[in-house]
Formats: sequence, structure tokens, C-alpha cells
Amino acid sequence: MCGIVGVLGNHEVAPILVEALKRLEYRGYDSAGIATVNEGILDRRRAVGKLVNLSDLLVHEPLRGKSGIGHTRWATHGAPSVINAHPHQAGPVAVVHNGIVENFRELRAELAEKGISFVTETDTETIALMAQSHMQSGLQPIEAALKTISQLEGAFALAFLFEGADDLIVAARKGSPLAIGHGDGEMFVGSDAIALSPLTDRITYLEEGDSAVVTRNSLTIRNQDGNEVQRECKTINIDQTQVDKGGHKHFMAKEIAEQPTVLGEAIRHYLPNDGTEITLPGGDIDFTKVNRLVMVACGTASYACLTAKYWFEQIAGIPVEVDVASEFRYREPPITEGTVALFVSQSGETADTLAALRYCAGKAQKVVSVVNVAESSIARESDLALPILAGAEIGVASTKAFTCQLSVLLVLALKAASDRGRLTADELEAHLSDLRGLPGLMNQALSSESRIAKVAAKLAEARDILFLGRGRMFPLALEGALKLKEISYIHAEAYASGELKHGPIALIDQHVPVVVLAPYDELYDKSISNMQEVMARAGKVLLITDTSGLKDGAEGTWETIQMPKVSDVLSPILYAVPAQLLAYHTAVAKGTDVDQPRNLAKSVTVE
Repeated sequence: MCGIVGVLGNHEVAPILVEALKRLEYRGYDSAGIATVNEGILDRRRAVGKLVNLSDLLVHEPLRGKSGIGHTRWATHGAPSVINAHPHQAGPVAVVHNGIVENFRELRAELAEKGISFVTETDTETIALMAQSHMQSGLQPIEAALKTISQLEGAFALAFLFEGADDLIVAARKGSPLAIGHGDGEMFVGSDAIALSPLTDRITYLEEGDSAVVTRNSLTIRNQDGNEVQRECKTINIDQTQVDKGGHKHFMAKEIAEQPTVLGEAIRHYLPNDGTEITLPGGDIDFTKVNRLVMVACGTASYACLTAKYWFEQIAGIPVEVDVASEFRYREPPITEGTVALFVSQSGETADTLAALRYCAGKAQKVVSVVNVAESSIARESDLALPILAGAEIGVASTKAFTCQLSVLLVLALKAASDRGRLTADELEAHLSDLRGLPGLMNQALSSESRIAKVAAKLAEARDILFLGRGRMFPLALEGALKLKEISYIHAEAYASGELKHGPIALIDQHVPVVVLAPYDELYDKSISNMQEVMARAGKVLLITDTSGLKDGAEGTWETIQMPKVSDVLSPILYAVPAQLLAYHTAVAKGTDVDQPRNLAKSVTVE
């Protein structure tokens, strides 16, 4: 979950490294540091907290040199501190690392037997000390780095920098993403293309188990068997890596506001031409041969899967199992004949989801992924990768990626229903027409922001909040509670409305607001009955519904938020907007860090 970068440049590298790390800070912001080689001398600077602290330090203690590596940390081993911050240095070796070295204790024991001591609590220090030990035994920098890499177990992306070698970075990846950027007499290393996009649009993605020897004018890649290989150099779309706030106070606010635009782009991608038929660019699935769908994801993406379960089962008639990747991968469930395995991940690098995909590879009839990064590991290892086209999402709390995931999954469910003869041509066209109109409804929902901000100011005073939803709105209630927890630090829980009386109703009193997500659909009357149970116990109900819902059920509620009327099938996508805005404005009212909430990072590339 950390971000790493390396530069072999033609200019002073410290400001370039810091700028690249700014674009990676969504991966971690516990501490940051850089190391450079200047006239053969290796030196480093590190600071705790956000990247601005490192920038301040470099003003007072500048680093010279045109070669360097940098790191922004999300702590795994060892608390955030200057000592534990990367780069780690052992004599002539500096290392930056994303991932976890699972056998670091065994390696430490080997080093201790040689009389080598440790100064940090991290697993990464072991890597630097191992490389130093190999150099002391007579190996040259490249050989020392490669031998060290071969001894590591776990998941990692690494970049080594050596004293006396200002035209060399050794890099490697296993389970964590790493890309090499090609410049004009310059070369770059980064956790993803976002970090490198201001420097180059030519990117080579390392594959699983690859190591790379990088100089300013050459790139040598070896696979996990040690054989030299060629990896394709691709030209990336710079427009898709923009990370500015676009005039908004926070990235999250910008990304919420972008949803009508990116949803429109995603819908047009799968409903081209006149938008009356579904196309899956890059491949196809014959759903007449699918007996079962297994959907696997983590966090917000898992709630997208739970929502899609309703669509696939109700509309397409396909049995669906949804599981969180961290449980699925260890349960080793049987994959029966006719099963399609579908994986959802914004980054396409989520460690648990990738491991679950690899478990299903070769067992499932087809492995399908829904991802935002087309060149990610999950996308590359899928039989069919379906892009959500949300563009770069920097805010830790997912917003536009969630609604784009939902839209792509709905398209897939509609295709499944059509393939299986569960929808007539007219019924399919009606659904597609509704979907094409969704961006406009999103704009209408966003116009309620000022009203939502006023309600959020009241919610910010609560210590506990409950979210309720029925049917397709239950996963959305889970997502609303998660968003609120992530960025406002208010304890929030979500329940299927019908489960309220089976325990959670004991929590209800005048101090616990209850957010009810209830569009005027076939389950509305059931939701109102549950809402009445809350109000009968002095609970404060915030009802989010449409005009018809307000007319029938608003009496006695604490607050209401009105949404435009939407088809039942699309309601979870539309109602994501008030859930997101409610969390955002509650966090703003509380003064928390919206884009970089404590203890969280955007891309979870460690188990």
C-alpha cells in the first residue's frame, strides 16, 4: 500500500521525486523519504506525517544528485517514525519497498548470527542489510540485489539505489505492482503510471516475479526463473492520470461531482452507436452456458457485488455467491462446472482479490474482472477485463469508481438476462433507455448537495448512526455506513431493515440517528413499517426517498432528503450520491481529513 518511485534523470532529482510522491500519496501518508546519489555519495532525508513535512525538511537540508528513489509509507511493520521511514539504508545500499516480507524473521536470524544488528522495527531494513552483507562478501551491486530478491518470501515491489552507482536502479515485483518509465536519456520507476505520467507516457509494466536492471539508456528484465525477457512498452493516456482537484476543496468532492460525466462515458462504452444493444469490447460471455456466478471483492467493491447479486438473480436468473476476497482465498471453495468467477477492484492490484483470482484460474469456466486500471495485474490475468472508465480516483473513500462498477455490473446482468431469454427485446430496450438517462438523474441528485450539507452538520454531532435498507438498498446502506466510518470516524452500522427487530433495535434512542434509504418501490411499505418502529422508540429518522416516498412516509421523521424518481433497478446507483455527500459533509463539519483519513490507504496491495 506504500508508494515508491525512482528516477535516473538529467536534472536535480529531489524535487522530481517529491512531485512524483505527491501523486502517490493516496497510497500512504504515515511518513515519506527520498535517497539520492551525488558524486558517488548516497544520502537520504525522511520525515513523519504527510509529504509536506518532507518538503519542509528538504528546504533546510537539501539533497543533491540526479539519481534517486523515494517512498511514501502506509505502516505495516513498525509504527510511523523517522527511524522506520523509508528509504532504508545499510552502508552503500538504500531500499524502498511496498509489501510485506513474510520471512523477515528468518532472514534477521541469519543476519544476527553474522553479528549484524538492527535499528528499526520494519521488515524492509532486512532487505537493505541482506544486500549490504552480500556486497561485503564480494558481490557487485546488481548481483547483491538479485540474490537478496531471490531470498525474499511474501509480496513486494522494490527499488535499490547504490553508493558509487549514479546510473543504476535495480527493481523487482512480486505481488505488488511496479512500472518502468522510458524517457529521453532518462528512466523512471513507479508504483503506477499516475506517478510517472508527468515524466513520460511510455511505460513498461513488470510482470509477476520480474526483476529489472535500469540505467539511463537501458532496461534489462529477467523473469522469476532468471531468464532475460522482453516486456512490451506501452503508451498511456496522460488524460486518464490527471490528479488535480479541479477547483474543489477535496479530491472526494471532485470525484463525486464527476460521476455524471464518467458514468456517461462508461455507459457509452458498453452501449455504443445508438445505445440499443450491449457490447463487451475485448471479448464476450455466453451466459446460456453459465450455471453459477461467483463474485469476489473487498471493501466498497464487495458492496457493488452484493448489489449486482440482486440484478443477476432477479433479472437474469443466475445463482450468485458473493464473498470477500480475504475469506474466499483461504476457504478454498469448490468451483463447479459452468461457474464464471468475477472479480471487482478499482486499482486492479488488491492483494486478496488477486490471490482469489489466481485460485480460480484454471478452475472457473471464465475469469472476468471489472477494473479501473486496464494494465493492472487483475486485468492482465483475467480472461476478460471490463474497464469501468472512472478515471484516476485519488480520494481514499471510493465514490465514482463505485457507481461506475455498479453501472458495468448492471450492463453485464442485462446481457445475461438477454442471452438467457429472460427479457424481451422491448424490456431490454426499456432498461437500456433508463440506463442512458442515469447521468441526467445523477446531476439532479447532486443538486441536493446544499440540503445534504445542512443535514450532515447535525449528523456530525452523533456518536453512533444506523443505516437501513431493504432489497437492493441493503448493500447501499452498507456502503453508506462504510463511507461515514471511513472519513468522519463516527461509528456507523448498516442492517437490512427487516433485521432491525432481531437485535439492533436495542440500540435505538434519541441520540442515535437512523438513515433510511427507501425509494418508492415494491418494498417501500415494508421500509416505512420499520421506520415507524424506530420512531416509536424516540429514534431520529433521516429518510432519503423520492417525491412519492415523501408524500406517503415523511410524517414524524427527523429530516428528509429528496431524490429524483428513478427506475427500481437503477435506484442503488442513484442513491449512492446522497450516501456519499452525507459522509463527505459530515466529515467536513467534523474537520477530519477527507481525502487521507487516518489509518487508511487507497490501494491495498498487502494482505
